[in-house]
Amino acid sequence: MRARRWRRAGGTLLRVIAVWAVSTLTMLALAGILPDFQLRADDDDSITRIALTAVWGAGAFGLLGALVWPVAVRALLLVPALVLGVLVFFLNGSLLLIALRLIPDGRGESDPQTAVVVAAVMSAVASATSGALAVRDDDAYRRRISRLAQRRRRRQGADDGRTGLPGTVFLQLDGVGHDVLLRAAAAGLMPTVAQWLDGSEPSHRLIPWRTDWSSQTGASQLGILHGSNHDVPAFRWYEKETGEILVSSRPASAARMQRRAIERTKDGGLLTFDGASRGNLFSGGADQLALVLSIAARRGRSNRSRAGYFTYFSDPANAVRTAMSFVAEVGREIGQSTRARLRGDTPRVKRGGLYPFIRAFATVVERDVVVAAVLGDILVGRTAVYADLVGYDEVAHHSGPHSPDARKVLERLDRSLALIAKLAERTPRTYRIVLLSDHGQSPGETFANAYGLTLADLVRAGCGLPVPRGAARSMSGAEARDAVRIALHRPPVEGGEEHVGPGTDPVVLASGNLGLISFPDIGGRATCEQIDRLHPALLSTLANHPGIGFLLVRSEEYGALVLGANGARLRLDDPDVGDTGPLAAFGPGAADAVRRTDGFPHVADIMVNSWHDPVSGRVHAFEEQIGSHGGLGGEQGRPFLLSPFTLSRPVAEGQELVGAEQVHRVLRRWLRECQGPQVLLPIAEGPRREERAVQDVPRT
Repeated sequence: MRARRWRRAGGTLLRVIAVWAVSTLTMLALAGILPDFQLRADDDDSITRIALTAVWGAGAFGLLGALVWPVAVRALLLVPALVLGVLVFFLNGSLLLIALRLIPDGRGESDPQTAVVVAAVMSAVASATSGALAVRDDDAYRRRISRLAQRRRRRQGADDGRTGLPGTVFLQLDGVGHDVLLRAAAAGLMPTVAQWLDGSEPSHRLIPWRTDWSSQTGASQLGILHGSNHDVPAFRWYEKETGEILVSSRPASAARMQRRAIERTKDGGLLTFDGASRGNLFSGGADQLALVLSIAARRGRSNRSRAGYFTYFSDPANAVRTAMSFVAEVGREIGQSTRARLRGDTPRVKRGGLYPFIRAFATVVERDVVVAAVLGDILVGRTAVYADLVGYDEVAHHSGPHSPDARKVLERLDRSLALIAKLAERTPRTYRIVLLSDHGQSPGETFANAYGLTLADLVRAGCGLPVPRGAARSMSGAEARDAVRIALHRPPVEGGEEHVGPGTDPVVLASGNLGLISFPDIGGRATCEQIDRLHPALLSTLANHPGIGFLLVRSEEYGALVLGANGARLRLDDPDVGDTGPLAAFGPGAADAVRRTDGFPHVADIMVNSWHDPVSGRVHAFEEQIGSHGGLGGEQGRPFLLSPFTLSRPVAEGQELVGAEQVHRVLRRWLRECQGPQVLLPIAEGPRREERAVQDVPRT
């Protein structure tokens, strides 16, 4: 036993010496390359003297980093997350300047700008060396993660035997459709997924599932994590009783949506037992939260949504690596958009301004922070983890879901999956990795580009109101933009929703290829008879427009009506009415999806779904997007669920998985399978008696 401890101590000492040696060589190389970085007192210094100076400087820099860095970063917790990513470079450079001053005889010298560069390179090289040595030493690696797991169990009072039960990691690839995933795996873009599906020993099964009418992250993820997406008609919608516009990507709206779902289900969510929520719109009831939008509007210590940034950037090597990737991604986007413009690619949307930085944030910063958080959750043995990787969705909106730009993002996402899977193989606790998406994306030219006017312009024309000259540009990339705003410490506070004042103009909102039209001056939901009396030409103008597939309105006489071109109509209150007439082009289940949304309290007075080509899968987005989702039509409504064979089949053979709420029930069943026997405890009494599964082990 004593000999083993000595061997461990010796191995640790050797690794420290190796990292020190590599840092010394790096410092010597930089001193030879950079004219403003010196390790000599005069030209007569011997090589040995210079080498000893580098040894001293590298050791002092490493020691200062180990002692000062964690304290300094903790002191910067009030700094916006993206600003922290920049400050770490200056902090690191300051530590190097201090280390050079500690060298005897003042032999080390550097100007501040060069010190920042030298410190960044040395931190990256030292981190890479240390990581490589730890991975090569399997015993040391296993001991490290075992110590982390034991430390966590002691801190939280958990039973050591619980690591014998498998954990579950749910990884959401935002916006990746079922067919896109299959094509990427077949083309070799996603070898990890291909190995799970078609390797020598396939380990996972893949099935598609069908979204609700609102095929977007707000509705899908709320249903998946909290078991209900009732009354979420779109990505953004107008509520007449308060005059507010709710937007799924805004913290106050996300908090309200989550609160309503919990009130409806009487349940905290999918992750209430020892769970972690990473990079999501909603918490899922998890105790461990990072980059979770629904709590970002809170103030004070209770807001842990941005904690993931500080945890990640507390390692200077992480900041260096991510910053370099960020700059490279900005350059990549500028190059790709320039080439697309020179080639005359169509369809195309504007990709200038801040968009390159927003894309880099979504595809680099958020990805790196979320993946690091998941790796940490696996290391400490958490029971259930749900994480969202948003990079593909953001790029596909602006480049197209089948574009080379989007395929490159899939390649990088697969590397993240491989990293998580490899680490999961080394942990004391077995992990089952479930891959899923919340929706797909459908390609197509924007409504404004195709017809020269926006949906809002068309509505104003149908109402006899003045229409501005030229099509106004609609905003796009709302989810990523709001994520950047939160990272900059500028989240909207509770009650900070957009308000619509009294007036006669209709409120027109867009959610991908789904449009919502509301009349603020009409109390409750306006009927088609009321709309016809006020604006006789509006409904026919919309229904007969070539860029619109169908409308949903409410009739005083016939109930829910679907209107199409040339006077076509379907009476949805008749349960025998199926996917016919205006809904025929939108595939199986369209009538059920529209019928369900018609029952929402905050469904718009007029719901507008764009035209859809069932052959090409194209739609017309009412936003500035050439890859869109939010309504019916094409691949946007066909996401995927990829699960290990060790878990039960999601649905019986020949059945279809329909709706985010059913996906929630499947994931909950899998957690029960992983965690062993459970008991059902009543949560509350009310109009509907709800129960939830509670594990028969102590809650941590």
